[in-house]
Amino acid sequence: MITTLVIILVVLVALAIWDIQQKEHAVLRNFPIIGHFRYILEYMGVYLRQFWFAQDREELPFNRAERTWVYRAAKGNDTMVGFGSTRDLRPIGTVLFVDAPFPVLGEDAVESKPVIIGPYCKNPYETKSIFNISGMSFGAISKNAVLALSHGAKMGGCWLNTGEGGVSPYHLESGCDLVAQIGTAKYGFCDINGKLSDVALRGTALYPQIKMFELKLSQGAKPGKGGILPAVKVTPEIAAIRFIQPYHDSVSPNRHPEISNASELLDMLDHIRSVTGKPVGFKIVLGSYDWLDDLCQEILRRGIENAPDFITLDGAEGGTGAAPLSLIDYMGLPIAESLPVLVDTLVEYGLRSRIKVIASGKLITPADVAWALCVGADFIVSARGFAFALGCIQALKCHTNHCPTGITTHEPHLVRGLDPTNKSIRVANYVKSIMYETGVISHSCGVPEPRALTRKHARIMTERGITISLAEQYPDKIPGSKVKP
Repeated sequence: MITTLVIILVVLVALAIWDIQQKEHAVLRNFPIIGHFRYILEYMGVYLRQFWFAQDREELPFNRAERTWVYRAAKGNDTMVGFGSTRDLRPIGTVLFVDAPFPVLGEDAVESKPVIIGPYCKNPYETKSIFNISGMSFGAISKNAVLALSHGAKMGGCWLNTGEGGVSPYHLESGCDLVAQIGTAKYGFCDINGKLSDVALRGTALYPQIKMFELKLSQGAKPGKGGILPAVKVTPEIAAIRFIQPYHDSVSPNRHPEISNASELLDMLDHIRSVTGKPVGFKIVLGSYDWLDDLCQEILRRGIENAPDFITLDGAEGGTGAAPLSLIDYMGLPIAESLPVLVDTLVEYGLRSRIKVIASGKLITPADVAWALCVGADFIVSARGFAFALGCIQALKCHTNHCPTGITTHEPHLVRGLDPTNKSIRVANYVKSIMYETGVISHSCGVPEPRALTRKHARIMTERGITISLAEQYPDKIPGSKVKP
């Protein structure tokens, strides 16, 4: 006992001497030993706030109420609550749905009709799915996470976007519908010189489960910057799939070098479509609205068969595995502003029926999905919602390779904790719960299925403390009004 106390005393004295002598940290120099508690509490702060201090609807990026709903839905548990809502309806921008005096009866509800993407392609994609899995690449997430998403997508009847890290065997294993994303570094789709490879495109397109290709221009959390995969996460297996060296930072260019304007973008999309025979679109975060006019005018000049088959619109609130704080916090426009603008612009140029709109960016609940459909989206995709379905606890360690739930890490002892068989069921449950409750919202609004929702079915809180209809906030545009005769 005495020996132990002596050892502890010696350690504390040595630590105190080191603290006083070091010059890097003023707190430790002035308050030896006890100053270390400041750093410990700072490190633990995010976890203490999440579980002890933050209210159910306070925390960001997702609050406890949102996460809890996803957890319960993914586990197949009852999502009912009692007594009353804890959601504050007073803040400006709060969305409320308009209930119909005579809601749609359950027996009168109908299944969503199939939507065809890429009608001018050799192999169009027909799907009924509304809610799908957004891009999370193998590398950003573990192989067990990819496997769970892949099998869950198959069971849930939705598609899975591969993310910019290339198509891995884990994406393909279940046979679910896949969207192959091509990032600015063209991982998995480049030749030895880093250029887009037609051989790689054709080879990928041969897989029947590859239904579409998505050219990633930017993403919500870091518009203007390419993907970032820290060296510690670039394992030999991931490096082989990406055609890069292992254990080196994997940093994508901030844009495709071949694309500097709308015309060159359409050239690239046309090329990929002609090589693969499958629908092709692009993913972007809106900033400048004028750019949309340039794009639409160029499409009309070439002919609508040359239009993108879809546009995936990400909001500034979108997520990422790693990005500079300056971009996460300040760059890009939120989806609530940009989605109506995109939809309306396509209407004004007579392109709305030709180009499908996929909405992304912090849309993880049935209300989020219903709102996007009201505004005009054809599909909704989510990444972090499905991460919660896999068991994410919002530890904010995605970039460190130390994710405690085995989702964004490649450490074997951590990946082992994520069982793909169990988690795939949760992924499927989450999809089905989202669609069931989105259906409940649509039926309460008086329409037979979710895609029948329009802007008149939702209202938004104003600074005057009263709501106005989304149809009034964003009036209908005249189809083709911007088309020059």
